[in-house]
This record gives sequence, structure tokens and C-alpha cells, in this order.
Amino acid sequence: MTDRAPHVFAAMLLALALAGCGSGAPGPAGSQGQAQAQQEAVMQVGDVLVRANAIPTASLGEAVARQYGIERDDGAVMLLVGVRRDNGGSETALPARVTAVASDLLGKRQQLEMREVRSGEFIDYVGSARVIAPDTLHFDVQVVPEGGSAMELRFNRDFFPR
Repeated sequence: MTDRAPHVFAAMLLALALAGCGSGAPGPAGSQGQAQAQQEAVMQVGDVLVRANAIPTASLGEAVARQYGIERDDGAVMLLVGVRRDNGGSETALPARVTAVASDLLGKRQQLEMREVRSGEFIDYVGSARVIAPDTLHFDVQVVPEGGSAMELRFNRDFFPR
């Protein structure tokens, strides 16, 4: 890995969010995609770094959706979790066990089926949740890095109709 690893992940999230936005012209879909990409949740314990983001699957480009095995749908959200070891500025992928639960504002809980997706040297964990916009989903992500202790990342995301 290079010192670019943190930037590669951030760029990947931005690309995922913007891939389905068409021409890039200003508008609600483009604005929402950019806002979603900027809302990355990050947690670091020791040298273990966890990044997570929730992206409307309808915003994904077809190739990206295919790569992650996600169906593009106005009522679905992709949870993308990356677990990395921070080696003093550079990062390496770190295998982990990742589980996640999403809850809406009414308290309805969804256990997300998280899958490991490998792309070159990177390992990401991907799952999907249902959402009826407008709504807020609360994500509770449990991460147990290989050879490490359990970590918990909690965050909320707002979703709006396209």
C-alpha cells in the first residue's frame, strides 16, 4: 500500500456516490450524492481504522453496483465498511468480521447481511438496507479485526426522495 490509501478510499466513496448522477449538472440528485460521500463515519482505535458510509443504491453506477453485487433500487441503501491498519500514514487492508444493524425513526430494525468484497489489495464489507425516504437510518456496526478486539461504530444518515 502507498500513502495514498486514505485518499483512495475517500475517492472511491465519492465515485460510488456520484457514479449514477448522470451529467454532473447541479441539482438535487448530484447534491445529495455529494453530501452522502462527505458524510463518511470514521473511527480509529490504536492502529485499526474503520470507515463506513451509507449510499442510496439508485445513486450507484451500473458497473459499481455489479462489482459490489448490489441491486440499484430507490428503496435501498448500501452500507460500505472498510477496515484498515494504519501504518503511520499508509494503510493496508485488514480482514475482519463485520456485522451491522440499521434502524429507522420508527424503531424498525434490519439485520444487514454483510459480505466481504475483495478488489486488488483492498477488502471492503458490503450490505444493504431498505429505506422509505424521507427517513433517517441509524447504523450500529460491529467490527472484530483479525487478531484484534471488538469495535463499535454508530452513525446516522438522512435519506431523501430522488
